[in-house]
Amino acid sequence: MKTVVLLYDSSCIYEIVILNYFLKVTGKDVVFVSPDGGTITAMEGYSIHTAGALIQINPSDVELLIVPGGDITPIDKEDVWNYLRLVNQNHGLIAGICAGVDVLEHAGLLDGIDSTHSTVLDVVVCDNIITARANGYVDFAIETAKKLNLFEDEADLQETIAFWREFQRVE
Repeated sequence: MKTVVLLYDSSCIYEIVILNYFLKVTGKDVVFVSPDGGTITAMEGYSIHTAGALIQINPSDVELLIVPGGDITPIDKEDVWNYLRLVNQNHGLIAGICAGVDVLEHAGLLDGIDSTHSTVLDVVVCDNIITARANGYVDFAIETAKKLNLFEDEADLQETIAFWREFQRVE
């Protein structure tokens, strides 16, 4: 199973960098894709070479699909919405943050569920859909990692929270 990160020109890398770190250090297969498989330029100015186009990944092979925020114009389209629906039908986890949540909404994935569009919370986990506001990027990473059972135990989770959310040194 793969973790697919959908990148596009102007996507906000800072919103997903902690989550990507958690995924990599726990051995997850992370694949960066774009709508056309080309290189993207992130909001922060990074030039990122993707592994290919979104449609090259079989939706049934997706354990987690991450949709970061940014100017979503390049991905807020029917083909991406259809792909998201297929991942959802296959019970893949879908995590959107900031404007990425708008793409999930336009795909119809937020209909009838709690999300950051229907609550005042910064992060909402509802079944296999995770939504977050931009300022919730640390909790977005933690909640997604919890959903994937990436923490060894409760002590590992609490140490992660202390370090990333509360800025405490780890001894």
